[in-house]
Amino acid sequence: MLAILTLALLASAPPASEFPGGQPQLASAGRKVGLVFGEDRSIFFAGSGDGGRTFSAPVRVPSQGRLALGRHRGPRVALTGRAVVVTAILAAGRDDGDLWAWRSTDDGRTWSAPARLNAAATSAREGLHGMAAAGDTVAVAWLDLRAPGTRIYAAVSGDGGATWSEDRLGYESPSGTVCQCCHPSVAVSAKGEIAVMFRNSVEGARDLYVTRSRDGGRTFEPAVKLGSGTWKLEACPMDGGGLAIDQRGAAVTVWRRETDVFLATPGRPEERLATGHDPVIAVGGDGAWSVAWRGEEGLLIRDAKHAAPRLLAEGGQAPALLALPDGSLLAAWEREKRVFVAPVPR
Repeated sequence: MLAILTLALLASAPPASEFPGGQPQLASAGRKVGLVFGEDRSIFFAGSGDGGRTFSAPVRVPSQGRLALGRHRGPRVALTGRAVVVTAILAAGRDDGDLWAWRSTDDGRTWSAPARLNAAATSAREGLHGMAAAGDTVAVAWLDLRAPGTRIYAAVSGDGGATWSEDRLGYESPSGTVCQCCHPSVAVSAKGEIAVMFRNSVEGARDLYVTRSRDGGRTFEPAVKLGSGTWKLEACPMDGGGLAIDQRGAAVTVWRRETDVFLATPGRPEERLATGHDPVIAVGGDGAWSVAWRGEEGLLIRDAKHAAPRLLAEGGQAPALLALPDGSLLAAWEREKRVFVAPVPR
């Protein structure tokens, strides 16, 4: 009963902000926080200068076409030393889709014309991608369909989204395809090293792998499988997990296998956290992790300091977590076609 009361206390805290829309994502640079989400065919950005306690009125990012939205599809955001960068996959028709990047140098009030990141037209049509930034390095990875099978492609900006590299192959599975509808995750270290996590498909196993680039996305190292267990599945779970890089530069991951959520770093055994789906992770400057996921009770959250999960939101989905430099934690989620953002007590 005490545990239930503890959960209820967190769930009853009012969210700081609420907007119509879905599939929220968060990013920060210092005390500045950026929030993006989608609503129907539109992309919206809202900014905060006080660590996410309050947000500006959402601004529509100018876009044309059908927005890939739902089940981890949707816009992404990164804040750099120079700009706000937003990415999204848009389609003009039923069977196409391109990955576009917008840039704002005035905190989201106005936006540049978009740049297409996938060189092969319509190759991003699966609609799933990830983005992250550190300093002025911005990295994007997506599921690419320019050839038979699904591959991981990536593009990188070294100047805060002003210009982009040519897209490059990040990973090609020996089976001919990675998992076809699990989103990739991206993290960038303080040194500018890039990590990409994705669900692979090798001999019937749908396990998570990580590949890294130490040269700005020009080359990627051989991918490393996460965890000692495996998941034999002839289907796509549509659940790609979450990825962060800690203060030592190590990748810290959270992901689902069957009905369980695991925490893992490359080369070490996985740790089971809970039963659930759609996990995400944030790692603070002290290296402490926080993980949120969708469970039977609603959205749950657990951190490195507490063994018991707490209830973040009843009936929510599509969680996002953001660790801020002052040690605070911010969460966003979707419920009934509305986006909620709230600080998380620690």
